Amino acid sequence: MADTSDKTEDATSKRLGDARKKGQIARSRELSTALVLVVSSVMFLLMGGYIADALFAVMQRVFTLSRDETYDPTHMFSAWGEALTAVSIPVLGYMIVAMIAGVYGSIALGGYNFTWYSAQPRWNKLSPMAGFKRMFGMNGLVELLKAIAKFFVIGGMALLSLSFFQDEALHLDQEIFPLNVFHALDMIEWAFFFLTLGMIPIALIDVPYQSHKHKEEMKMTKQEVKDERKNADGDPQVKGRIRRLQYQAAARRMMQEVPKADVVVTNPTHYSVALKYDQNGNRAPVVVAKGGDELAMHIRKIANAHGVPLVATPMLTRAIYYTTEVDEEIPHKLFMAVAQVLAYVFQLKAFKAGKGKRPKPISNNLPIPPDMRY
Repeated sequence: MADTSDKTEDATSKRLGDARKKGQIARSRELSTALVLVVSSVMFLLMGGYIADALFAVMQRVFTLSRDETYDPTHMFSAWGEALTAVSIPVLGYMIVAMIAGVYGSIALGGYNFTWYSAQPRWNKLSPMAGFKRMFGMNGLVELLKAIAKFFVIGGMALLSLSFFQDEALHLDQEIFPLNVFHALDMIEWAFFFLTLGMIPIALIDVPYQSHKHKEEMKMTKQEVKDERKNADGDPQVKGRIRRLQYQAAARRMMQEVPKADVVVTNPTHYSVALKYDQNGNRAPVVVAKGGDELAMHIRKIANAHGVPLVATPMLTRAIYYTTEVDEEIPHKLFMAVAQVLAYVFQLKAFKAGKGKRPKPISNNLPIPPDMRY
């Protein structure tokens, strides 16, 4: 196993995707807890009065029964039904908002991810050594520091809340019922809100820490990156062999087309390009084969063996070689120059067949545009 210090490379997308399938993503329990508590405290401030009014109405209804209701069991059930109806609406709204906050807090860092992998039983989870490493390792130390920070922060906020509401709390017995109950509830709401605010700085520290921790855990060694790239793209040696085989197959196909060419223009030592022109068709002359150095010599050898004329036109040959691929028509800018070469070749064939005069040699100044000169 590679040392952690050797893992200097950022995780690849494949590594992150595989880890995500296993449930290994950045998560912050402090963020989820803080969001649930803060949202709950805000909802408590907004809806605490409604819940208190509903509870007070329930208490009045349940504890102020008439004589007939006392001796009739059916009235008891109807009273409880009225009580549940009065309390359920504000309490249900409070619970729904708190549940949404809990779900969002869980997926806010790392996004939504569902996998059965983490739920599968594995023996390494039962390893005592792994448990000791989690308890006494860096992660255990960080969790200990967070627990200490929460103790002092929440404790400090509690002391501030007590000191702030001390005078009001001590004088609640002097207020009239039920105003003192609602006043006490109001102080509890604000004290709860102040306490939850203490979770915000802890969450703000934990979120970047968990992101950094996950990034460090996902880092890879240079060898792992090379192996992954090799597995994804294929072995370079195998790919090189495939390219060589493809090149050889393409070269064989080109060599089969050389005997069908009308002319082979040459550089004359480095390049050879075989051209074919269908006089009865609508296409321009087409490159059926081309090559440099050894392949160029091989094209000439096949052309000589099959009586295909060789014409030395260095500048035109280079222009076609660099601008046109096999099975492509020549560029329109080279039509005039290629037309002169083909005219010479067809006149030469007619002369050899005894049907015409010997053509004049091709001029060295073929009409090749400056931007096509190589």
